[in-house]
Amino acid sequence: MKQLRVGVIGAWGRGSLAVNWHQPRGRSIVVAGADVSEKSLEEFRRHINKDAFTTRDYRELLKRKDVDAVAITSPDWTHEKYAVAALRAGKHVYCEKPLAITIKGCDHILLEAKKTGKKLMIGFNMRYMNFFQKMRELIRQGVIGDVKAVWVRHFVGMGGTFYYHDWHANRRYSTGLLLQKGSHDIDMIHWLAGKYSVRVSAFGGLDYYGGSKPDNLRCRRCRLRKTCWEYDGPNRLCCFRKEVNVEDNNAVIMELEGGIKAAYLQCHFTPEYWRNYTVIGTEGRIENMYDNAIMVKFRDGAKKFRKRSDTVIKLKEVKGDHAGADPDICADFVDYVLSGKKPLTSPVAGRQSVAVGCLATESIRSGGKILKIPSLPKGIKE
Repeated sequence: MKQLRVGVIGAWGRGSLAVNWHQPRGRSIVVAGADVSEKSLEEFRRHINKDAFTTRDYRELLKRKDVDAVAITSPDWTHEKYAVAALRAGKHVYCEKPLAITIKGCDHILLEAKKTGKKLMIGFNMRYMNFFQKMRELIRQGVIGDVKAVWVRHFVGMGGTFYYHDWHANRRYSTGLLLQKGSHDIDMIHWLAGKYSVRVSAFGGLDYYGGSKPDNLRCRRCRLRKTCWEYDGPNRLCCFRKEVNVEDNNAVIMELEGGIKAAYLQCHFTPEYWRNYTVIGTEGRIENMYDNAIMVKFRDGAKKFRKRSDTVIKLKEVKGDHAGADPDICADFVDYVLSGKKPLTSPVAGRQSVAVGCLATESIRSGGKILKIPSLPKGIKE
């Protein structure tokens, strides 16, 4: 195979990622799209490939012999169903995060990939961001000594806009935002530390969103729309409606392999949108800063005996969606399928991040009890 022919399930929204695969004279081309929304299919044809086959029935896409691989960019609760169906249809699969919304669902996908022998890749695009790669490079070089702690603060500015006006705010479709939103951060904790979590505890709550408004109330019909801080266009659902039942303020504690301690804080009603990562080792710490910079600070002993000095590393801005990560992760999927080159991401990592998110959510809803991460299914390895 010299050119990978890609079909997209979930044709628009995150499906716009497919523009990076549509290179008719290159190594990949987008030949098909499926979506339950005709409007999304129109956008797909307009922006990706006007000549692509499109359908509102994903099964019609999977039947096509001119589709070698499927990118699943549909809502979270559909990932398991579509990924398993695509693998059984003999297609390689790129699946957006989270891999599924339950641990069982993730294991189902992993086992199906092993059974069919088809390639499966998870969409952890943050691994491709240059400042995270630089942080990992420094950590692996031993610059801060042995990693002992990772702290992550996720300020989800515009949390209402992104998550509480639609399906994300209902447990039935997302389990909780420690999966949908937190899966990236949990994976990065694992990736930077080089270890997976073994147990987790968490506290959280629905501290701002949710309430007593009707579930069918849309912003255009609300008498408070002119003064509501959360107004986000006339057709959005009210984020203070009754059905909203996923936490908007979370504090998670993890113990990783080797005794590494990690803390993850996530809040959806903060002023700014930013992720702050701090990795602490026996000799110093690394922390990302605004403006695409990394700060490295050392303990006095490291300065004295290893002749190291505190520094700030400024990285160049990279063009492309998600700080240049989207083009790179798409290229990695093509390389993975066509040449067998191992990508930066791992389906097992996808499962492990979901496991932490699910059990942290369970811990929150059961009073903060400590829960162990279950072992991988028999025969499944990194």
